[in-house]
Amino acid sequence: MSAENVEESFHLHLEAIQLLQNALETSYLDAYIENIENINDHYQVRIVDGVPKQSTVEELDRIYQKLQGISLEKEERRKLSQLLLLKGMQTEPLQPNHQLTPDSIGFLFVFLLEQLYPEKDSLKTIADLTSGMGNLLFTVLTNLEVAGYHLHGFGVDNDETMLAVAASNSQWIPTDVTLFHQDAATDLLMDPTDAVFSDLPVGYYPMDENAKKFDTAAEEDHSFAHHLLIEQGMKYVKEDGFGLFLVPTNFLETDQSEYLKKWLVDKVYLQGIIQLPDELFKNKAASKSILILQQKGETAKQVPEVLLAKVASLKEPAQVTTFFKEFKEWQSANMAN
Repeated sequence: MSAENVEESFHLHLEAIQLLQNALETSYLDAYIENIENINDHYQVRIVDGVPKQSTVEELDRIYQKLQGISLEKEERRKLSQLLLLKGMQTEPLQPNHQLTPDSIGFLFVFLLEQLYPEKDSLKTIADLTSGMGNLLFTVLTNLEVAGYHLHGFGVDNDETMLAVAASNSQWIPTDVTLFHQDAATDLLMDPTDAVFSDLPVGYYPMDENAKKFDTAAEEDHSFAHHLLIEQGMKYVKEDGFGLFLVPTNFLETDQSEYLKKWLVDKVYLQGIIQLPDELFKNKAASKSILILQQKGETAKQVPEVLLAKVASLKEPAQVTTFFKEFKEWQSANMAN
């Protein structure tokens, strides 16, 4: 992977996005989408009603000419996309539930899926029911592809702009995905997949009537969206398959946790909870954990000892290695067929 290529590409893309933002008088995200769509269209600048003007088109053509001379791998393009989107968020902050999932967490999901699906033929389809701009989904897809998996991904989101970013990136990187613009807590347009994973939005789900269909719904007031989406995610996992969910660390201690606890006992196997390092979060109240669930099936069973682990740091390679070793030892002792 060439850091120089990524850096040079970053500055060229940023220049193009800023030119488009000014020319189209639009947001950074919309200009980002326009730029990537131009590149997907063989580096052709789209002109509508004389906009952008000829001088801007010539500037963009100059940039695109340079970009065509830079070779990037899929994972380099994904990283470049993330850097450009993060740059945009510095001037146009997104609401917390729209933030990109950090790579450090994404790579942890990749490791877990590799361990839980050691037979590469057993993991062919994956889904992220809250895919947003797609960074977590594309992190998993590009890195598992490097590891020898052949995957088709599905992404669901109810935000049109987030999904437009994901759609343009999926062509540019490229990745093998199908994206759905819909409320993930409604009946989905996809079949069950081998695995699901999500960086879940935290908050209340406003559609009370729809929430009543879920076992994890609150009896009074709005239900927690992340509870409903955990349940929904597991509905779309095949028998014996796994669901990995990024959840608030205190998810079993809230005033609605009784409904979730009952569902966890009755409907799925709770196999592990991995607490992420405090260093990743602004304060302890914002800390998160990865919840590992398994769908019931012929070979699945509740592990004798649920994994309760804390990753001390994702910045120190030795600490990450220690966690990897701990996970593999737990898996060998508890999940060996």
